[in-house]
Formats: sequence, structure tokens, C-alpha cells
Amino acid sequence: MKASPSTIDELLDRAEALAGLTLGELAQSENIRVPNDFKREKGWSGQLLELALGAEAGSKAQQDFANIGVELKTIPIDVNGYPLETTYVCYAHLVDVAGIHWATSSVRNKLNKVLWVPIDGRRDIPPSERTIGTPFLWSLQGQQEAYLRQDWEEIMDMIAMGDIEKVTARYGEYMQLRPKAANGSVLTDAIGKNGQIIQTRPRGFYLRKEFTHKILDDYFS
Repeated sequence: MKASPSTIDELLDRAEALAGLTLGELAQSENIRVPNDFKREKGWSGQLLELALGAEAGSKAQQDFANIGVELKTIPIDVNGYPLETTYVCYAHLVDVAGIHWATSSVRNKLNKVLWVPIDGRRDIPPSERTIGTPFLWSLQGQQEAYLRQDWEEIMDMIAMGDIEKVTARYGEYMQLRPKAANGSVLTDAIGKNGQIIQTRPRGFYLRKEFTHKILDDYFS
């Protein structure tokens, strides 16, 4: 396993060295099989980049490069540079939420500093031929943080009030909450309407495409 980079500059050097490679070329160098499509292996590109860059966190709540405080996010884009998918951030706490605040939330921690890696996501191109784009470092701050904080607080208030089943993907202008599990049979604890513990599907926070498009547009223009 590749050692985790010890500095942000080292991480950027590694990421920039991958720009222009196809997923197939990178997978071959890492001795990884390339799937024919991503229908059943949706997170494959991100896992390949994590391996190549020396990420350690995996699905844990901490950043992928916790020692330097950076999260890795791959983002599939079309020919015009527009995101083709929402971006998963982290699981949502559904119990014991009273003491959780934005400043110390998992969402804020994950998005504090992000290494974005655009990847050609056009469906008519086989995964092995899709090209890795130019990576860039982004920090959550200013108005963008204010937008996400407002969405997060609205959603967490509903969770705390026992309204988890009322929270649909329509809530949140820039960040939404959606079920996050391998299948519908996976359940977890949550707060019910009367304060009791109920069973529901795990939920995850996702950045809407409009939000990540603004990030890409700000950087590349």
C-alpha cells in the first residue's frame, strides 16, 4: 500500500502526475481490474484514485488524508465540464444529534479542504478510456459555507424533531439528504416523532450538481 503523502504539496504533485491518464492506464499501473461499466461499482473511480494517491480513511468519518486535513472527491463531468452526478459527502447522524453543531459536524470536517479530481464521465465512453482531469485544491469558506450550513441546519432540525421520514431529496438548496445503503433492507436507529427510537434507512449528505458546478466554474474560468 502506498504511503500517505506527508504534505499538501506532495499530494498535489501526486495528483497532478495522474492528469491526462485514462482510468485504464492508472488501473493497469495499480494492478486493478477495470469494470465494463459503473452500474454495480459506482464508487470504483474514487477508490482507484484513493489507492493511487495513498488515501487512508476509506469510508471513515475523518478526511481521506487526515494527517494533512484534505478530503479527496472525484467528480464525473460531461464535455462542457458540468457535473453528471451529485457528490456524496458523509453519513448523517440520526440519533444523539442535540450536541452536534455545524462547526464540528462531519459535513464541515469532510469539506473543510477538498482535492477535487474531475474525470470524464460521458456514458458513451468505456470506463477504461475515460480521462483523469486537472486536480485542484478547494477550501470551504465564505458564502459557499453559509449556503451549506443553512441546508445542514434545516435538515438536522427536522431529524432532531423526529421528522426523518419527511426529509426528501427536495430539501436543501445546495445539499440534500438521501438514503445511503446497499439495499432497502439495511436499517439504522433514528429519532421518532415522539422521541422514541425507530428504524429507518441510513442517510447520507450529497452536494447538488449546481453547487459543484459553481466550484468547477470558479476554478477553471
